[in-house]
Amino acid sequence: MPIPDFQTIMLPLLRLTGDGAEHTLVATVQAVADEFHLTPEERTQPLPHAHQTVIYNRVAWSSSYLRYAALLISTGRGRFRITPRGQDVLAAPPKRIDNSFLLQFPEFKVFREGASTEKPAGPKDGDDTSAQTPEEAIATGYAAFRASVEQELLERVKTAKSEFLEDLIVRLLVAMGYGGSQEDAGQAVGQTGDGGIDGVIKEDRLGLDTIYLQAKRWDSTVGRPVVQAFAGALVGQHARRGVLITTSTFSSDAQAYVKGIEQRIVLIDGRELARLMFDFGVGVVPVGQPYEMKRVDLDFFPDV
Repeated sequence: MPIPDFQTIMLPLLRLTGDGAEHTLVATVQAVADEFHLTPEERTQPLPHAHQTVIYNRVAWSSSYLRYAALLISTGRGRFRITPRGQDVLAAPPKRIDNSFLLQFPEFKVFREGASTEKPAGPKDGDDTSAQTPEEAIATGYAAFRASVEQELLERVKTAKSEFLEDLIVRLLVAMGYGGSQEDAGQAVGQTGDGGIDGVIKEDRLGLDTIYLQAKRWDSTVGRPVVQAFAGALVGQHARRGVLITTSTFSSDAQAYVKGIEQRIVLIDGRELARLMFDFGVGVVPVGQPYEMKRVDLDFFPDV
């Protein structure tokens, strides 16, 4: 079964604390994972753009929401126990504890609605993302935004002239740390004109080795013959390394071929090209106001 969302975890979590003892977050995560029979892969699945697992994040938010509703109470750093109100809920347990159920408690209603007109950061009832934790909602929104930008990047690259594509590749490799300066790297482009090689770039600032480039705007899948021809061109140049870029895709035969030859050839398809452009700031600019994510510094506060 998939990893349960943080609202689905609330009732099982409250049951786990029904013994009245103090429970730690770490132990609770393990107990929830056991109850839902999560696989080793699910237990270690990382949360995108965060240094914690998905299940840990969801259990942590479940315990937080139960504390906001005064069904649990914090007893120290990463520790909590059930409250009399929580015991009352377990005495006549609902089929499910979720945001709608918790809204009956005034403390949770204050948390959700707040005293101002600004809505809190937590998931909202009725939203498609209501099963997500705040970090997951941010990650989902970021992934959708990034995918749209990358798609537009690729579309623009496909419609650009060949000379622009060659210059783009050099700019990208320089941004990734290859080739020294943009001026030094740019001087090498288009000078070889031999065997399908579009240019060469320094591997490092000292120029101890060179990387040979081929960048083409293909519409169809690039097969093994094209890659094999590029490998032959590298042999003719006594070169060991090359980068072959396409705006389309590579066939499985082409990808398998580069794994079995002496030369080191890196294949970059259109989607990977767009991802690299996004990651290294080529052809994109920052937009909007940055939002700095913060969490409570537990080391700042003494244990109770």
